[in-house]
Amino acid sequence: MDTVPLLLARIQFTASLSFLALFMALALALSWLLLFFKLRAHRTGLPGWTAAYRFWVRFFALSFVLTLAAALPVLIQVGSLWPGLMDKIGNVAGPLIGFGVLSVFILKSCFLGVMLFGQRRVSERIHTLAVFMVAVGQAVALFWVLALQSWVQTPAGATLIDARYQVYDWYAAVFNPSLGWNLGLTALWSALAAAFLILGVTALQALRRPLDDGERCAFKTALIVAVAASLLQAPVLDGAGRVMAEHQPAKAAAAAGYWHSGADPNWTLFGWPDARAQANRAALALPGAGGAWLGRDAQGAYQGLDKFSGMRPPVALTFWALRVALLLGAAMLLVSCVTLALTARRGLDPAQVPAWWLRVIVGMLYAGGLTVLAGGVFSLVGMQPYAVNATITQTEVLGVTRTPTLAASLAGYLVLYGLLLAAFNGMLFHAARYGVVPVRKPGGSPQ
Repeated sequence: MDTVPLLLARIQFTASLSFLALFMALALALSWLLLFFKLRAHRTGLPGWTAAYRFWVRFFALSFVLTLAAALPVLIQVGSLWPGLMDKIGNVAGPLIGFGVLSVFILKSCFLGVMLFGQRRVSERIHTLAVFMVAVGQAVALFWVLALQSWVQTPAGATLIDARYQVYDWYAAVFNPSLGWNLGLTALWSALAAAFLILGVTALQALRRPLDDGERCAFKTALIVAVAASLLQAPVLDGAGRVMAEHQPAKAAAAAGYWHSGADPNWTLFGWPDARAQANRAALALPGAGGAWLGRDAQGAYQGLDKFSGMRPPVALTFWALRVALLLGAAMLLVSCVTLALTARRGLDPAQVPAWWLRVIVGMLYAGGLTVLAGGVFSLVGMQPYAVNATITQTEVLGVTRTPTLAASLAGYLVLYGLLLAAFNGMLFHAARYGVVPVRKPGGSPQ
């Protein structure tokens, strides 16, 4: 089989899913942060919390729109790039996708208009309720997406009958072995993506002028979220790694750079996996540190990549995608903890942060978002060559689209995503510099 169409289909689908994951994560975290701002404004009566809400609600709205825009290409590509997939897993995927779409329309769309445009037309309690329902809707919709994404990695509650999955236990299918850990990682990385976006923008503002109350409130909240989420990464990653070792041993071996079964279970920190030599070049490893995250055979021996010849994922990309996510996670932990130490005695006031450290925070503006992307690439690439782990390969469900068509569509999607990211970035820096234009209430003063 010609491998070029398969490679192009993989790149296109990974790019589209990564774009979707990035803005879905931002929309999720920002919705809950906005709810917190609203509750604090209601409880304390301080105008700073309301100002923080009004500034960041613009970026939630933009992230929400981009999430909806990104979901459509993914759904199209499932049918065009992998036309045989839904025939095989439709009995599982169809209801989960349906529940996700239904959640969007019922829990978000019914309240989104009130949240974005009704603040001056309804009471404060009704508006806060609308913000709460949008946040809940964001979480529920993402739950169904993650349930499906987790199921293809660790299929449970269904069995293949005549080359099609038939569900015999919906509870086991939805709450499959990897769902809980995927939910945890998604929540933490989403929180970090939004928190470091807020920290970076506020640090950029602090370098140019004194901050107002709303910016200080946003900074304080984002810093606490960043510290908590950074610290929680380690136990959640450990749990996810143990599930991966049990259910996806080839992916676990690629993540560890573990080539030869039965060898000492070293954890390679850095190096370049060489598939031809079946070794890691210029490797720096921790001896015996990788055993918990490696699969074992029936005799208890560690399973290396040599056990999966011809069915192993792209080792170098899987290996480095994980390390990029881990390095970014460690960097976010360091930056958030140092920032907390610098501001702890002064009420987490960013005015106490030296200018050089503010520039460091600005440099970490997109660290959380890049972690979401790196984690998504690791999840998708590490599953190859399977579309459903250990049962259905991508080759089995690949469409017959010609190479020139795939190349042209891939280029088009990449250009589109690049333009949308540039537009989001431009709006972010414009708002950071000039603020948000106040809206005048009919017959009243600007608010």
